[in-house]
Amino acid sequence: MRIKTVLETIKDRELPLIKEDKTIKEVLEKMLQYPHTRLVYVIDKNGFYKGTISLERLVTHLFPYCFEPDIVPRSLIPVITAKSAKDIMNKGLVYATKEDTVDEVIHRMIRADSNEIAVLNDKKKVVADVTMLDLL
Repeated sequence: MRIKTVLETIKDRELPLIKEDKTIKEVLEKMLQYPHTRLVYVIDKNGFYKGTISLERLVTHLFPYCFEPDIVPRSLIPVITAKSAKDIMNKGLVYATKEDTVDEVIHRMIRADSNEIAVLNDKKKVVADVTMLDLL
């Protein structure tokens, strides 16, 4: 089965998109608007997919004092001091297309340790998203 078939069963789901120049407060507000997801998809001013921000990444930014100093590596310092969505987004682009098979996407999600994934068109714009539950 292809992702486009799965998408036919997911109707009218709004996408958690945020522009890369938005503030961390706006990222939080956007995440709160979409209870079906634990990710927001970051796009540039032209609507192209640039990355994701997970709830875990946002929590690390908002509550760095809750983490033990020896647990927070130096690589997280930029996340903690970030000002915009672009600063905290994960730039490792993992996505699906409508033509991918469900099996391919499940494998991709498992390798990326993600329970949801953006679906992009041929212009690299987010047109949908699917969760692991959608694919089961």
